[in-house]
Amino acid sequence: MNFFGKLKARWNVNSVKDVAIILIVFTFTGISSLIVKKPIFHFLGINKIEPQWLNVIVYIFSVLVFYNILLLIFGFLFGKFSFFLDFEKRFFGKIIYIFKRKEK
Repeated sequence: MNFFGKLKARWNVNSVKDVAIILIVFTFTGISSLIVKKPIFHFLGINKIEPQWLNVIVYIFSVLVFYNILLLIFGFLFGKFSFFLDFEKRFFGKIIYIFKRKEK
C-alpha cells in the first residue's frame, strides 16, 4: 500500500482526492498560522513578555488556538469541515484525557 493509500485508510476517507485535499488544508493552515502570528502578537502586545518562559507558554497556547481556528476555516473552504471538526474533537479529547489522568 502506498503513502496515500495508508492515509486514506487511517483517515477513513473515500478517495485519494480526499487525502490530497486534506493534506492541502494542513499545508495552508500551517503556512497561514505562521503568517498570521506576527501581526496578531504585535496587535495584542505579546511580543516581548518577561520572563522568557512565560513568553514560550503564551506562544504555544496562542499558536494552538490560531492553528485550530484556521484549520476549521480552511476545512470549510475546501469542503472538509466535518472531517476537521472530528479531527479537532479527537485532538482536544486526547489533551483533556492527559490532564484528567494526571489529576488522579
